[in-house]
Amino acid sequence: MIPAPDKVVTRMTEDQEFNSARSRIEAAFDPELLSAASQTLAELLTAHARSLTEPDTPVLNWQSPAENLKQALEQLLQAPTEESVDSDITNRIQNFRLLAKTMLDRGHNLQNPRYIGHQVPASVPLAGLFDAITAVTNQVMAVYEMGPWATAVELALIEMIGTEIGFTPGEFTGLVTHGGSLANLTGLLAARNQSCPEIGTLGPQAQLDAAPVLLVSADAHYSVTRSANILGIGTEQILKIPLDEQRRIQPQALEELILQCRSEQRTIIAVVACACATPIGAFDPLEQIADLCEKYKVWLHVDAAHGGPTCFSKRHRHLTRGLHRADSVVFDAHKMMFIPALSAFLFFKNKAHRFTAFQQQAPYLFDPSAPEIADYDLGLRTIECTKRANSYALWGTWALFGKQLFADLVDVTFETARTFHNLLKEMPDFEAVHDPQCNIVVFRYLPDWLAALPLEQQNMIHFRVRRQIIESGEFYIVHSVLDGQAAFRITVMNPLTKESHLRQLLNSIQTKVEKFRDTIPASPQTDHCEQT
Repeated sequence: MIPAPDKVVTRMTEDQEFNSARSRIEAAFDPELLSAASQTLAELLTAHARSLTEPDTPVLNWQSPAENLKQALEQLLQAPTEESVDSDITNRIQNFRLLAKTMLDRGHNLQNPRYIGHQVPASVPLAGLFDAITAVTNQVMAVYEMGPWATAVELALIEMIGTEIGFTPGEFTGLVTHGGSLANLTGLLAARNQSCPEIGTLGPQAQLDAAPVLLVSADAHYSVTRSANILGIGTEQILKIPLDEQRRIQPQALEELILQCRSEQRTIIAVVACACATPIGAFDPLEQIADLCEKYKVWLHVDAAHGGPTCFSKRHRHLTRGLHRADSVVFDAHKMMFIPALSAFLFFKNKAHRFTAFQQQAPYLFDPSAPEIADYDLGLRTIECTKRANSYALWGTWALFGKQLFADLVDVTFETARTFHNLLKEMPDFEAVHDPQCNIVVFRYLPDWLAALPLEQQNMIHFRVRRQIIESGEFYIVHSVLDGQAAFRITVMNPLTKESHLRQLLNSIQTKVEKFRDTIPASPQTDHCEQT
């Protein structure tokens, strides 16, 4: 039977549309396009890196949120339509260059030595190139067969870092996840399931003999509070452990709190200590805390997201003494190992706890015909299923430069922070809030006229000056509020930051604050910048 003419025309049209779609897809996947774009990107990245050494290059390319959103939308609205798609590689590369340059020109320049803000590093540049392999080839993992090399890389790094921490080889295990917050959640979930498995299975219907609580450093990261909420423990069941004058956990106060919980029939899910805490970078006395946790058989969880890599440094590893005694440890490579975000390690001292957090089965993923591979199916250990292979950057950097680089990064940034602390003591009217243990320094500029003002006005001036500094692009720093009083806070997360940059910062703060002397605004302003 001969098809009707209209059906023939319809079929031809459909074939043409299919072929056009296929052609557009092939153009996007063209290896020659990738080659040309890679060369273009290499040129742009090199030029960008060189520009960051110039004294006038802004740290933060500040624009208002509305303006940035408008410009981002304009680029999307100018994207090719079905009718205007250009298959010429030269034209595509010109457009690629414009888009890539826009991203570099609009972004935050953490590689600028005047970036001394959040606990996010100027990552080792070549680490980013190793990470690009993950992105371009879309390496993922959950079961071994989906990411065999990614799994091997992750497990090798877990073994190497765990050994540096001091865990006993063959007895510990770990996993890599996307960020310290998720690592804290997973570690505390394992602790909760160890103490109160009924919460995980029965939820709110669980009949508990004793109310679950977390004993937490008063300066612990806010992700711990979020975890208590998610885990069904409740944010009001967080009991804050008193700190000493250096904002470290007081062991005696911790023991009193443990005994109080026992007398009140409360189940302690975990003690949460810090190495180091975010506000001023204080390292808790882990050995003494571990002694208490072992004595009373309580799970010890240490958030060492920032300070964990200190164990690589011969000069500073004493700060993490006792870390290996914790039941679970959070350890971010994307902080003091200077790896692109996100790559957060979670370690369990006892290998048996590797499946304590998650015990669900997924028949379509895990192959019963190869049970010997199950221990390599890392999706069994983490909340993530399709997990990005986020260890390539660290593995490549370690293999290329050796582990001494990580010790060097700790030593140099810690020493630079110490240099800054010494400058504060030399400069009139500046005061350090604490004696720094790491690369975090909190300080104030308080000339007599400012100190005489009400606290509310002092705080407002600190907030306003910080905002002027970051919006100008001159520096990027953050703020802190300790005991109700605002202060400036820096974290030396660029190992190329020098004393000259730090002196320039102090001079800039002094100049900007003094301009407020005769023009003090009447109303306070709040800066919602969170510490990370």
